[in-house]
Amino acid sequence: MYKVYDRWPEIAATSHSSQNDLIDFKGIDHIIFAGMGGSGTICDVFSSILSKTKLHVCVIKGYLLPKTVDSNTLVVTTSVSGDTAETLTVLDSATKLDCKIIAFSSDGKMQQYCAKNKIEHRNIPQFHSPRASLTSFLYSMLKVLQPMIPVTQEDIKESVSLLEKTQKEISSSNLTDKNPSLRLAEWISSSTLIYHPWGLQAVAIRFKNSLQENAKLHAMAEDAVEASHNGIVSWERRSDVKPVLITGEDDYIKTKERWQIIKKYFEENKIDYKEIHSVKGSILSKLINLIYLLDYATIYKALLDGIDPSPIRSIDFIKKYLND
Repeated sequence: MYKVYDRWPEIAATSHSSQNDLIDFKGIDHIIFAGMGGSGTICDVFSSILSKTKLHVCVIKGYLLPKTVDSNTLVVTTSVSGDTAETLTVLDSATKLDCKIIAFSSDGKMQQYCAKNKIEHRNIPQFHSPRASLTSFLYSMLKVLQPMIPVTQEDIKESVSLLEKTQKEISSSNLTDKNPSLRLAEWISSSTLIYHPWGLQAVAIRFKNSLQENAKLHAMAEDAVEASHNGIVSWERRSDVKPVLITGEDDYIKTKERWQIIKKYFEENKIDYKEIHSVKGSILSKLINLIYLLDYATIYKALLDGIDPSPIRSIDFIKKYLND
């Protein structure tokens, strides 16, 4: 797994230069991204990128499409394995509606279904596992959907360049106390509560998922502003939970004010916390570099605890009892 993560910048650049054909669905005002797990992270990232456009965006992590689907809706289904039951169900439902569809997978039932039903499909290579394949799928999809996504070539170049810089700091070739991912892994000792601003929700969910899958640790994620109205109260009782604050370079001014208050509360109550700050740059650069740093921290945490991050036996158990 770590060998794939060491190559993330290279994989990102190569994937965006792939030969996959671009597509441009005209008249779209509603995009639905459907995917689970690692594929679901891709959906969350696209939702963040599109959050400041006039497009209505939904992320579906489950079986059901919303009732708002119409002829101006694009349904984007993503399954790295191509065999995700929930996403295949969404794909099948979409074919029965008057909407546009495109699917992305590395093979599997999704590719076969699309070929049989003449649905637009793009084959993207998987690296090690769905969660490790994030840059392969994300940057390939950014290329294919380029006509409809407000991400410029400069945004792509900037994000890859910053990934290369981050790679030098966090990769397996820098196992020193200057490696921020390794330092974070050494600090995490128990369950983790991840606070995030609305614009970086995709990062927080991904970090939660990666702590659970790679390090086999319980983790939670909360919006920092919403938590100020409820979740913050739970700290009135002593806890082994570790708070991590994911802050953005361009957080809304009121959100920045909230961060200062939350940190002041933690400091006055002697609650040890870590703050992880985004890079400067586009929303794509912020998201992918934070995910890179935090994902690698979960791999280091697993190894520090003597755990192989790759196996996901509990998920395999659930899949064994699912009906197709």
